[in-house]
Amino acid sequence: QVQLVESGGGLVQAGGSLRLSCAASGITFSIDEMGWYRQAPGKQRELVATITSGGITNYPDSVKGRFTISRNNAKNTVYLQMNSLKPEDTAVYYCSSFRLVVGRRWGQGTQVTVSS
Repeated sequence: QVQLVESGGGLVQAGGSLRLSCAASGITFSIDEMGWYRQAPGKQRELVATITSGGITNYPDSVKGRFTISRNNAKNTVYLQMNSLKPEDTAVYYCSSFRLVVGRRWGQGTQVTVSS
C-alpha cells in the first residue's frame, strides 16, 4: 500500500520559514521522482519543486531562490525548506511521487498559511 504522509505545515508570518517533510512507504523511493505541489483556494494545483532520483531539482520562478527540495533515500523522505515566505504561498501543499510505468501518486496534503 502506497502512503505519502506530509508534515510540517502551519501558520507563519510573512518572511518566516517552514520545513515540510513527506515520509513515503510502499514505493521504491530511491528511483521515483519526488515533488511538491500546492493548491490555493479557487486555483489549480501547481508545481512547487521536483527532485529526480539523481538529485536534479526543478523550481518555477515563483519559488526559485526561496524554496529548496531535498531527499534522503535512506529515510524514504523528501523535504521542502521554505524561506522568505509570502502570503501568496498560502496553500495546501501536496507531496507527490512519480514513475513512468505507474504514474503519479499523492499525499493527503498539509496546510501552509502565511500571514501578512
